[in-house]
Order: sequence, then structure tokens, then C-alpha cells
Amino acid sequence: MSIPNTTPMQRRPTHPGEMLREDFLSDYGLTASSLAQAIGVSRQSINELLRERRGISPAMALRLGKLFGNSPEFWLNAQRAVDLWDVAQEIQNDVTRIKTLVPA
Repeated sequence: MSIPNTTPMQRRPTHPGEMLREDFLSDYGLTASSLAQAIGVSRQSINELLRERRGISPAMALRLGKLFGNSPEFWLNAQRAVDLWDVAQEIQNDVTRIKTLVPA
């Protein structure tokens, strides 16, 4: 049995860039440059991600998952939560006007 979560989140979910910056880099003794080099991307890409100006792409999720020994889904789910929250804030008024259908 599952209980649906119908309470909307009151704060923006943690951006994957913040997770990298605050948790992963320090735990693994990495810098932005060494992370970029380890996963084969530009330092600019990593800096934009760490500053939360860029999201996690599927390719980046695969690279980070391999490097840190977790799954690409971990990274994509974190990004998806942020993306959905951001869009929900933008179109909140439009969504509230939509009536939920009930099967016949």
C-alpha cells in the first residue's frame, strides 16, 4: 500500500550543482578543474553546473554516476525535481484552472 504525496513542496529542491559543490567535491577532495578532467568535460561546464546555471544532462549523469559510483538516475532525478518545481512555479495559475478528469 502506498500513500500518495499530495502536499506540494514549500521550497525548491536542492540543485544537483549544490549537491556536487557542498557534498561530493569536498568528500572526494576534488576541485572544479579536477572534476572536469576526471569526467572529460570542460571546466566551464562544471563551473556553470556548480553555480546552478546549468542542469544535469543524461550524458553528465552517466559521467557523474560512473565517477562517484552511484547511478545516473540519482543525478537525473535530482535535476528532474528541480525542473518540475521551477515549472510548477511558473505555470501555477494555468495548472490550477485545469479540471481533473474522472473516468466515466
